[in-house]
Amino acid sequence: MNRRILLATVVVALLVGFAGCSAFFGGISDEDLDREQEYDDLRDSDADVAIGIESGSMISDGEFRAVYDLNDTAELSMYRSNFYRDEALDVYAVRYWYPNGTELTGSELEVEQEGTSTDIRVPDGNGTLAVSGSAGSRTFQLPAYVEGSYEVTLPEAYRTSNFLLGDVNPGDYEREVVDDRERLWWDELEGTISLRYYQSRDIPLFLGLVAIVTLVGGAGIAYYYRQLKQLRKQREEMGLDVEIEDDDRGPPPGLR
Repeated sequence: MNRRILLATVVVALLVGFAGCSAFFGGISDEDLDREQEYDDLRDSDADVAIGIESGSMISDGEFRAVYDLNDTAELSMYRSNFYRDEALDVYAVRYWYPNGTELTGSELEVEQEGTSTDIRVPDGNGTLAVSGSAGSRTFQLPAYVEGSYEVTLPEAYRTSNFLLGDVNPGDYEREVVDDRERLWWDELEGTISLRYYQSRDIPLFLGLVAIVTLVGGAGIAYYYRQLKQLRKQREEMGLDVEIEDDDRGPPPGLR
């Protein structure tokens, strides 16, 4: 009887485990693939790849939209890298346009998501593919999946130019601000785009924080120095911290 119970427990555990794995590797739903999204502004870009980033908040991530001129590329394997391994990129609002402009939604394409990548196959490698996904609230990272020129547009009023608060990799890019949105341009890009950006109002807040920390730190040092001087004075009065000459064999000053 005990063996039967044990066997039943093992079977149930295995079923739950397989169910969890199936849910994890179940792919992206048609509802997410066909979600509504606006890409016209990015399709008007002269870049081979145009990316637009929308800001998030302190408790929620932002969003990115990306449009790829495939240039004879029939399949894209999309992923993000962390410290340990590559992970499949979760995308939604997927669209594809034939060279003649005919549009397909994501559920009409071959989209397979595995543990390390999301593979999207298109019917014509010379068309245009668009996807959306999550971005950090103040950071963005995405590999260059196709060769060519890249344009990245930051959220309104965000910048990368301050060397303490902002950062752009790889280098060798052009930067301009249009309608209060910073745009970064690479003629040719390999590797991974990695950005750190900030709001313009963050600079006075940062400087104010530095000033407060400096004042508090200075006040603490001054208080410590004053206490140290007072302690030294008390020790001198008690004769506990006075240098004695080598030829002075008498008792300490306080005991003479």
